[in-house]
Amino acid sequence: MSKRDYYEVLGVSKSASKDEIKKAYRKLSKQYHPDINKEPDAADKFKEIAEAYEVLSDDQKKAHYDQFGHTDPNQGYGGFGGSDFGGGGFGGFEDIFNTFFGGGGGGSRRRDPNAPRQGADLQYTMTVSFEEAAFGKETDIEIPREETCETCHGSGAKPGTTPETCQHCHGTGQLNVEQNTPFGRIVNRRTCHHCNGTGKEIKHKCSTCGGRGKVQKRKTIHVKIPAGIDDGQQLRMAGQGEAGINGGPAGDLYVVFQVRQHEFFERDGDDIYCEMPITFVQAALGDEIEVPALKGKVKLKIPAGTQTGKKFRLKGKGIPNVRGYGVGDQYIIVRIITPTKLSDKQRHLLKEFADISGSSPIGEHEESFFSKVKRAFKSE
Repeated sequence: MSKRDYYEVLGVSKSASKDEIKKAYRKLSKQYHPDINKEPDAADKFKEIAEAYEVLSDDQKKAHYDQFGHTDPNQGYGGFGGSDFGGGGFGGFEDIFNTFFGGGGGGSRRRDPNAPRQGADLQYTMTVSFEEAAFGKETDIEIPREETCETCHGSGAKPGTTPETCQHCHGTGQLNVEQNTPFGRIVNRRTCHHCNGTGKEIKHKCSTCGGRGKVQKRKTIHVKIPAGIDDGQQLRMAGQGEAGINGGPAGDLYVVFQVRQHEFFERDGDDIYCEMPITFVQAALGDEIEVPALKGKVKLKIPAGTQTGKKFRLKGKGIPNVRGYGVGDQYIIVRIITPTKLSDKQRHLLKEFADISGSSPIGEHEESFFSKVKRAFKSE
């Protein structure tokens, strides 16, 4: 099966900036993360998104892809494509190119192992009630996260000492490994296993963090749940993720919400729906009834001749839009209920009515429906 265009995968144009590509990747990777999305193909989509971002976020790989697409130009001339030369894919092509045409030049991309980098993002799943999602609330949560060690201030070295430049990779964080192939001897770049790619060696490690520069702690964070949050939506809390690396900024915390179902109301966007039982006398003659709402009770006029399934709208009685774009509506669907126990007089009158009108009583309705409505009223 042929691969999809990487720009199509991320939903961006070829002229998209690095920031636009990054934002698209973050949004899609969280949407299709296997821990959140339980669809059968979520994992495959997640891998496809990660692969597209890996290429389009790298200037060299992006330029190569824009010129050649998914096809390696060397196929048919030695078959370098697809071989695992220093990370596979385009990374292998770069290593081979650098080997034959001067890998030490400015054309090759090498990340400074000691450059500041942003810490990892974290995710927290919070379960809230239907009402809490509708009206919002403030609460505290406790999350485990890595923070900068206060003893060594993140250096990993014992106080009074400093990390030294790695003698094996000379501070680059990478080692050149020679490899014999049918096409001759090539050189691959590998992460230095002596310093784990940091370019620094710590001879006297900090006793608090063991040389890691970070410690695991439980952090209490105050969360303001916005009114109108819906099931599956998330709240980004900037800077509340893992501590940065080499003085870089901290990552972000993403709070993903799970909203419990309500016994009486159902939600559709910012609107809410509910069913309300009425008698066939109320439906035939009309009446004014009380209906449970998210806040208190409201009166609803039932016109004479109302049919079962009729939908009434209460404007502005729904859920506030989470982005502040107004408030949804409440819709009441009436259901005509047939009594299950009749006195002899009632039965006689109904038969007389049926004879006059040529109609027959409607069917029974489950008692549990009445119970739900009663509980909805009691909860107010």
